[in-house]
Formats: sequence, structure tokens, C-alpha cells
Amino acid sequence: MIPASPDTLSGSGLSRSRSQQSSTLIPLCWLIPGVLMALIVFAPIFYLFLSWTQVDQALWLHLADTQLLRLVVNTLVLVVAVALGTTVVGASLAWLTALCEFPGRGWLDWALMLPLAIPPYVFAFVVLGIFDFGGAFQNGLRLIMPGYIGGDARSTGMLVLVMTSVLYPYVYLLTRNIFLMQGRAAFDVARSLGATPVEAMLRVGLPMARPGIVAGVSLVMMETLADFGAVSVFNYDTFTTAIYKSWISLFSLATASQLASLLLLFVVSVVLIERTTRGRGRIEQKAAKLDRFQLKGGAALAALLWCLAVLFIAFVTPVVQLLFWVNETAVSGNSVPAFFTQSTLNLIQNTFVLALASSVAIVAIVFLINIGARQNRSGQIFSEVAGLGYALPGSVLAVGVVAVSVHLDSLFASSNSGGLLVGGLWGLFFAYLIRFFRPANSPIESAMSRLRPELGESAQSLGASKLRIAGKIYLPMLQKN
Repeated sequence: MIPASPDTLSGSGLSRSRSQQSSTLIPLCWLIPGVLMALIVFAPIFYLFLSWTQVDQALWLHLADTQLLRLVVNTLVLVVAVALGTTVVGASLAWLTALCEFPGRGWLDWALMLPLAIPPYVFAFVVLGIFDFGGAFQNGLRLIMPGYIGGDARSTGMLVLVMTSVLYPYVYLLTRNIFLMQGRAAFDVARSLGATPVEAMLRVGLPMARPGIVAGVSLVMMETLADFGAVSVFNYDTFTTAIYKSWISLFSLATASQLASLLLLFVVSVVLIERTTRGRGRIEQKAAKLDRFQLKGGAALAALLWCLAVLFIAFVTPVVQLLFWVNETAVSGNSVPAFFTQSTLNLIQNTFVLALASSVAIVAIVFLINIGARQNRSGQIFSEVAGLGYALPGSVLAVGVVAVSVHLDSLFASSNSGGLLVGGLWGLFFAYLIRFFRPANSPIESAMSRLRPELGESAQSLGASKLRIAGKIYLPMLQKN
């Protein structure tokens, strides 16, 4: 036996060393999208915390004496109430449309997603237009009861109804996907052990669907924290309205930024609660056959009426009222409605183009970040940081993005050219990316958690690269989910 030469040994050792370095660098490269996204989100957040270098003590003492406690209580009450309402509505609708068969289920399955297209502040205007003192509802009551005086519809309960109606699709979509994945086998086992249908849902279905429910509720809570339109219409003071008043009425952008940084503490709490509550439960593969429960008689009628009631309140009512107002304006003014003018049509076209381009780009970035988190678990940290921007109020986010954009333009733009970020599409795109990363990330992350890691490992053992595994295995499976 001829011993290996020192050159051969050193060559093989160098080859192994390079192979190890390559295998280490490849997962690290997948972290680049997550790191960049975290830096993009962290920049305006850093600007908010930097505002604490200039504290207006007199203004903070005024807020502490008059509003601060009320702001905290109002914000917590609204967030908790809307979270509970969307959980009940979204989970029940997901259960019915995913695992039950009743008349109308086929079209209700997708129609129940439509309320997500109604902005909360638009629905708030509609509700007040119908139920406020001079609205159709109270005017009708005065015709029936001449002595009826009426009252103010701006109540906390009505605001919770508005927010729940437009935000429940977050919970509905994510929970429905998990119900579709798990099928009814576990429920049949529970029924065979003596559980009623309701007990089977509460003890088996909801715990198995917990990842989707928690992910959807976290989006609802962040959307509620960041909402300004609906709460301002209802004159309901929260941290968001206080931020706006500090900026516009009290002329203190620094105090507004400081309140926004405190709002981030609520956001971090929501993220921690989500991660703790979600646990490690996951559904890794789709049910071989989806055999829905056949509802008949009173059960089928009750299911249909519940779905129709939610759809009527959350979508049909605001759309019909808006169309009525458009027609009333056109008839009274004897003119073409405003949305038929050329300038408005151009605005609509620009909106759709920007929305489509931003949506495609954001989903692509989110996909790359989730693949990176799957290749290297450290990527989950950057994903969580990137999701914090979802709860920033739009006005404060705009200030942060503009401030960072001005600074970057001053560094990189030449004196003979205009800014690349301020006043252009790139700055707006970055704002959209920060604002809507979380809604795009939650469903993709939830779907990724259900994919077996053995699939990628098997493909890798056959010589497939990480990029090929992502494009040929993960992407097609996510499209099916």
C-alpha cells in the first residue's frame, strides 16, 4: 500500500476546507434579503426613537395629566374587543365554508373575502350615515315613533362592529386554509369517542387551527393599532389619534414620534404573544380527501343565514350605501359622477399599476425571506423585525420614510439631478414595502411551516441546489396552498 503524499493530503484538506466554507456561505447568502428588509424597516423606526433626544417636558406633563391613561385604556379595549370579534366571526366562517356542505357554500367561500376591500374609515362613514342622528335609521324611527329624539351612533360598540366587519377576513383566510389542510378525520375520531359537533370543533378543530387563527388575529391587532381613519370618524381617542394631534394641533413632530415609538411597544407585545400562543403545532400535509360534513334542514339554514348576515353587514350594506350616495350626488348636481372624469380615471389607473407592481415585488421579497429563514433559522429574527412596520400609523411612517429618503438623496444624488426617493415611486414603494410586509408574510410563513423539511433535504441529497429547491419544490407547493 503506497502512502499518500503530503501534497495529496494537503490538497484534499484544502478541498474539504473550501467545501465547508461554501456550505457555510450558501445559507448565509439566503439571509441577505431578510437583512436588507430589516434595515429598510429599522430606518424609520430608528428615526422615531431618535426623537427622544428632544423631549418637550411641558407637553408630556400635559399628556400625562389629561390623556395618557385614557389613551392606553382605549387602545387596549379596542384591540382586545376587535381581536375577540374577528376570532369568533372569522373562525366560525372558516369552519363552515371549509368543512361543511350547505346551499350556497361554493360562492360564499370566496365572497366572504370581499369585505377586506372596504377600508375601515369608509365603512365608518357608511355606518354613521345610516345610524347617526340624521341617518336613515333614526329618521325611520322618528316616523314610526313621533316622540323619539334620537342619539349619537359614535359608540365603542359600533366602532368594534366596524373594525370587526372589515378585518375578520384576515382570520377567515388563514384559518380556512388550515381547516382545508387537516380535513375531517380528526373530527370523526372525536365524534366516535362521544363528542358533539360543537365539542369536536372546540377541542380538536380550533387547537389544530391555532397557527392560522393566531397569525390572523395578530394582523387584526396590528391593523387596529395603526388605524387612524375609523377611530377619528368615531371621535375615539387612541395612540394613533394622539400622534396626529401632537403633530398637527400641537406642532410637535418630536412628541408625535415619541408616541409612535411607544406604540411600537404594543406591536412588540403582539408579536411576542403571537409566537408564544402559536406554539409549535403545524399541519404538514394536506388531507388525502376532503369529505365535508353534509348539513341538512335547520343546520344548513342556520349556516347559510350566518354567512349571509356577515356578508350583508360587512360588504353589501356599505357598497349599496356608497352607490346610493353616488346616484344622489349625480341626480342633485345633474352631472356625471366624479369617478368618470378623465383625471380620476388616470388616478385609478395609476393606483392599480402601482398596487400590482408593489404586490408582486412584496410577495417575491417575502418568499425569498421565508426561504432564507428555512435555510438558516436566524432569518426568523429579521422577519420579525421587518413585520414591526405594519403597526406604524401611515402619517408617522411617511415622516420616517421621507426623513430617511432626504438623507439618502443628499448622500447619493448628484447636485445636477433630482432626488431618487423623495417625490418619486421608489420612496412610495419603500413605504408600501414597510407597511404591507406583515400581511404578505403571515400567510406565506404559515404555509411554509406546513411543508415537510424532508422534501428539501431529499432534493438536496440528489444534488439539487438551494435555489433550484426553492423554485421547483417550495414555490409550486405554496401556489397550491
